[in-house]
Amino acid sequence: MNALADPRRAEAFRFVRCAYAHGEAELVYAFDDGPELVERIGFPEAPALAPERRAAFDAALRLLHLIAGVSYYKAGVPPRIVVAGDPPDAPTAALLERIYVHGLAEFAYQNRLDLRGRVRFPHGAAAASPAAAAGLSRRTLVPLGGGKDSLVSVEMLKSIQEPATAVWVGDSALIAACAERTGWPRLNLTRRLAPELFEYNRQGAWNGHIPVTAINSAILLCAALLYGHDAIAFSNERSASAAMLEYDGQPVNHQWSKGLEFERLLREHVRSHIAADLDYFSLLRPFSELAVARAFARTSRYDEVFSSCNRNFRIRGERPTDRWCGLCPKCHFVFLALAPFVAKPRLLAIFGRNLLDDPALAPGFDALLEYREHRPFECVGEGREARAAMYALARRAEWREDALVARFAEEILPQLDRAELALEPLLAPAGEHFLPPRLAGLLDAPGRA
Repeated sequence: MNALADPRRAEAFRFVRCAYAHGEAELVYAFDDGPELVERIGFPEAPALAPERRAAFDAALRLLHLIAGVSYYKAGVPPRIVVAGDPPDAPTAALLERIYVHGLAEFAYQNRLDLRGRVRFPHGAAAASPAAAAGLSRRTLVPLGGGKDSLVSVEMLKSIQEPATAVWVGDSALIAACAERTGWPRLNLTRRLAPELFEYNRQGAWNGHIPVTAINSAILLCAALLYGHDAIAFSNERSASAAMLEYDGQPVNHQWSKGLEFERLLREHVRSHIAADLDYFSLLRPFSELAVARAFARTSRYDEVFSSCNRNFRIRGERPTDRWCGLCPKCHFVFLALAPFVAKPRLLAIFGRNLLDDPALAPGFDALLEYREHRPFECVGEGREARAAMYALARRAEWREDALVARFAEEILPQLDRAELALEPLLAPAGEHFLPPRLAGLLDAPGRA
């Protein structure tokens, strides 16, 4: 590498400092004694920070600094981590090590690295005193990603008139259009990565998947305290906790920071270290992807604006192909998950084509079915959900002649146990969740007729 020293040769990754002023957080990092890497988070029209929230906000900002560093640390994966000032306490260091090791598990798998035993945060021995209440008002921040899940959460909360704000990080026009369609107050936060990171990547530094939801969660903790919200409701369903594969004895889950383990760890940290009256949870945790798809199918309000496609995440006019590439695992899974619940003409209008009638897409759908392949490294449902959805389509006249449905019936179905392909058991809420009592009535919302 020429312009910048190779971070892979660095001995230490340093957390230099963090600060907040005038609606902007500054997060500063460095490799060894190299140039400072400065990331900036924008909080538009942020009110003055109430004195009773200052301690909570400072704790949230420091946590954000430590979590967001994963974007830069992974460029070099040096053997030593240095935190300027007072080190985090032992529980916080343990939390960070889990976030870095599990959140970077896919990155480690793709680059054939082993981070276990390598990620070690310095720490003090004592734990912090229990966090006090920050005097927050009843209002929920609902992060939007532009896809079906968060929009189902919006409609669920609307059904009980829960005070809420639609929030998103970044400058996506597609998410902005979805947020406008909700009719809620909107909050668009900004995140500007240090430009040196892109130069590191261009010159061949380590690169790969990072736990973006963990970073966004930390940003939203700061936002909740600044704008006075007492809850953050993500829209991660239960299949997000399932690993894609195991590598060298470690589960590898593309969605680890969307899973139950991360949710539990962060909410415990928030209550003990940040604010006793700030809640963090996933509204959709008890539900499968298919239950969420069925709930989404009940309204066409968002048909022209939503997209889960990561390749074509943009808006150019109103053509479906501007929002759905039709080639990526997200497009394939969302199409398949919606097909049992959405009338076929409506689904084809959403996507602009019939993805299940294209033989060239067979390898992509095979991976979703976990047929000869592991589940893709993407935010998609479990293989059993994909198989149940395809089996349901194979028994419907309007779908069974389509190329990939017919292929499933002829080639794949004979190898499966039909008793394990029932759709209905996958539609009921199940498993552990952290919905607060005020939202407990929503547990059966995706299942309502």
